[in-house]
Amino acid sequence: MMANCCGLLTSQKEPVPLKSVEVELEVRDHVAAVVSTLNYENKEDKPLEAVFVFPLPGDAAVCHFSAKIGQTHIVAEVKEKQEAREEYDDALSSGQQAFLLEESEQSPDIFSLSVGSLPPGESASIRLEYVIELAVQADEGLRFCLPAVLNPRYQPQGSEAGKVQVTSVPASLVPYSLSFSAQVSSPRPVSKVESNCPLDPLQHLNTEQTRATVKLAAGHKFDRDVELLIYYKDAHQPTAVVEAGQASSKPGTLMGDPVVMLSLYPEFPQAVTSSVASCGEFVFLLDRSGSMDGPMNNSDNHQTCIGSARDTLLLLLKSIPLGCYFNIYSFGSSYEHIFPKSVEYNQKTMEEALKKVDEMEADLGGTEILEPFKHIYSQPCIPNQPRQLFVFTDGEVGNTKEVINLVKQNSGSHRCFSFGIGEGASSALINGLAKEGGGHAQFITGTDRMQPKVMQSLRFALQPAVVDISVTWDLPKGVSVTALSPPITALFQGQRSLVYAQLTGQSSEASEGCVTVKYSLAGHPSQNQLHFSLRPAEDTGLTVHRLAARTLIRSLEMEERECEEEEDGGVKKKKVVDLSVQSGVSSAFTAFIAVNKGNSEAIQGPLVRRNVPTPMMACSMPQMNMMACSMPQMNMMACSMPQMNMDMGVNSGFGASPWSSLDESEPFAAKQVFTCKEFVVAEVSLPKQPHRDPLLQLVSLQKASGCWVLDPDLAAALGKTSEEVEKPKPASVNQDVWATILALIWLHGFKMDAQEEWELLAMKAVSWLRAQKASCVKECVEAGNALLGCNVQEDSLGI
Repeated sequence: MMANCCGLLTSQKEPVPLKSVEVELEVRDHVAAVVSTLNYENKEDKPLEAVFVFPLPGDAAVCHFSAKIGQTHIVAEVKEKQEAREEYDDALSSGQQAFLLEESEQSPDIFSLSVGSLPPGESASIRLEYVIELAVQADEGLRFCLPAVLNPRYQPQGSEAGKVQVTSVPASLVPYSLSFSAQVSSPRPVSKVESNCPLDPLQHLNTEQTRATVKLAAGHKFDRDVELLIYYKDAHQPTAVVEAGQASSKPGTLMGDPVVMLSLYPEFPQAVTSSVASCGEFVFLLDRSGSMDGPMNNSDNHQTCIGSARDTLLLLLKSIPLGCYFNIYSFGSSYEHIFPKSVEYNQKTMEEALKKVDEMEADLGGTEILEPFKHIYSQPCIPNQPRQLFVFTDGEVGNTKEVINLVKQNSGSHRCFSFGIGEGASSALINGLAKEGGGHAQFITGTDRMQPKVMQSLRFALQPAVVDISVTWDLPKGVSVTALSPPITALFQGQRSLVYAQLTGQSSEASEGCVTVKYSLAGHPSQNQLHFSLRPAEDTGLTVHRLAARTLIRSLEMEERECEEEEDGGVKKKKVVDLSVQSGVSSAFTAFIAVNKGNSEAIQGPLVRRNVPTPMMACSMPQMNMMACSMPQMNMMACSMPQMNMDMGVNSGFGASPWSSLDESEPFAAKQVFTCKEFVVAEVSLPKQPHRDPLLQLVSLQKASGCWVLDPDLAAALGKTSEEVEKPKPASVNQDVWATILALIWLHGFKMDAQEEWELLAMKAVSWLRAQKASCVKECVEAGNALLGCNVQEDSLGI
C-alpha cells in the first residue's frame, strides 16, 4: 500500500508545480465567457518544465492565453502549430521562459499546456480564456460543463496517430485546488442555478433578479465534472445579436465586419409534436468497453453505467411502435450485433433481443467505435423506414474526428442521437455525432437518470423529420450577408438552432434586417421569421465574432479531413490557419505561443519535466471492474497506482517534444505505461445488484403489441396475489384488456414522477385497447382503482 501523500506530490513522490486553478464564468443569456487561471510554483532546486494535458468543452472557442511571471506580463500569439513548437523549443534551448498551448489534432476537447523554464523558487500565473454557447436541456435549463475529469482515451489498434502521455491519478489524490465562481446576467430574471457539485447559495445582484452570482463550495474533490444548469423565468425566445467589428481589423474581413448571431427556436404545430410515427429503423449502438462497468455516480446504489444502459434498452424496446425495424449493436475492442440485419419489431424479435440485452456486460475491452459505425452504414436502408441511430458511450476514444467525419459522410441516410454517459465523456464526440448526424445530444452525469433523457430523444426520433430547410435574408440595400455556419440539417421542437453570418457594407436607408427559416414538416411547408436591429449591441466585446470564427474553423477542418488526400486539402488547412491567426481562436493546426524575451539572464542547468496529473475516474481504467484500496489481492489499485501515461490519439509531438535540454535520466522518462492487455486483475466480488425497480418490472412484462397479460408475474409487479387481481375483473371483460387497464392505472397512480419514461409505451397500450373496442372500460377503471388504492380518472388514461 502507498503511504498517504503529504504536500503537493504525485503518486511517484515528484513535486507538482501546479498549485491551484481558479475559474471565473460569466454567462450572458445563452453565451458564456470563461477565464481560467492556473498558478504554478517551482519549489525544487532546479528549473522545471510543467506539462499539463487537460479537457475543455469540445465546442469552446479558446481566444486568449497569457502568462505573468513576477511583474512581467506576456500575451501569447496564435501561430501555425509547427512554427509555434519550434519557437517554444528554441526558447527553452536558449534558456528563455516560454509557454505553449495547443489543441489535440484528434479531439478538440483535449489541450496541452507546457510551462517552460520555470526557475527555482519562481511562480507563474497562466490565464486561459474561452467562450462557448450553452446547450438547452429538455427542461429549458442551460447547461455549462467544466470538464474536471480527463479519462484515458482508447486509441484503436493500427491507428496512425502518435501518442501523448497523459498523467492521471485518482480524483482523491489530485494535488491542486479548484475555485469556481459564476456571474449570470440576462434580460429575463434568473430563477435558479443547479449543480451536480455543492454550491454556495445563489445571490441576486439587483431587484429585477436579472443578475446573479454563485460559487462552488470549498473542497471540490475532482471526482466529477462541474456542471451548472441555469434557469430563466421566461421561456427561450428567438433573438438576434449584432456585434460591431474590431476597429483595428480590415473591413471586409470576418473580424473587421459586424457579425450577427441568430438563436432560433422553431415552434411546430401541436398535432405534429403529439403524433408518433409508426415506421422507422432503430439501430441502438451500446458501448461495452471495460470503463462502462463503472458507477453511474458516486452514490451507494451500485448502479453501473452498463446496468443503466440495459434498463434503458428495455424501455426503448417496449416503446417503439409495431411496424418498425430494429437492431442492437454493442462494441468494445470488437463489435457484435443481435441480428445479421435489422428485423421487423414484433413479440418474437423483441423477446430475443431482450434476452441478449439482459446478458450484456462491460466485457468487450477497449473502445473501437469506428468499425461498428462502418458496418451499420454498409447495411442498405429499408424503404420507407427512416434510419435512427442511438449511440450510448462514455466517450473515451482517441479518434474522435475520424468517427465524426464518417457520420457526416452518411448524414443523408440517417439521424444520429448520442448519449454521453458518466464523468469525463468526450463532449467533442457526443456533440459532434449529433450535430453531423442531424440528431440530438444528451449527457448523463451525476445523479441523472439515463431513461428520461433517452426517451426524450426517442420522441424526437418518432417525430417526422424536418426537410428542405433554407435560410433567407432580407437586408437593406448596400448590406450583404455571408453565412459562417454550415447549413441547418435538423430542427426539433423547442431546441435552439444557432446561425452566424457576416454583414458587409452599410446602408443609410434602414436599420433593420429580417431572416426567414423555411422548412417542410410532415408534408406541410412552414416558416419562422425574425426581424432584428442592425445596430450593434453594447458590451459584447468580440464574443460573437469568436464563436462565429470557431464555427467556421470547425467546418473548414471537417472539409480539410474530407479532402486531405486531394490537392485542396492544403488550401483548406491554410484557410484554417489564416482564420485562426486573424481571429485569435485556437484550431487543430495552430497553437498559442508566448516567449519571455525580456528576461535577459538565461536560465541555467538541465531542465526537469514534471507532468501535472489529471483527475481520473476509477471506473475509467480499462478492464478493471472494481477498485478499492483495501483489497489485498490487487497490486495495481487506483489509489496506489503510479502515474499512468495513457496512449492518446494525437499526432506525435503534441505536448511531448524531445527538447535537447531535457535530462533523459530524470524519473519522468521511465514512467510505467500500461495497455489494455497488461492488466491482470484478481477476482473481486462485486456488490449485489439492487432488486429491479418496480417500474421496470412492470414494463418488462408488456408485450410488443402494447398489452399486458393476466398472470402471476403481473400480479406480483402490482404488489398483489393472482387471486386478488383476478377476482374483481368484470365478467364480460377479456383478461388482457383487464390486465392492460390495471397496468395503466398503476403507472398513472404511482409513477407520474417518471411519466417521461413510460409515456410512449402507455400510448401503445392505449392504442391496443382502442383496437379491441372493449366494453365496460368505465367499470374496469373503477374496479382497478378499488383494487390498487388509486383514484385515476378514465379520461386521464386516454382510453
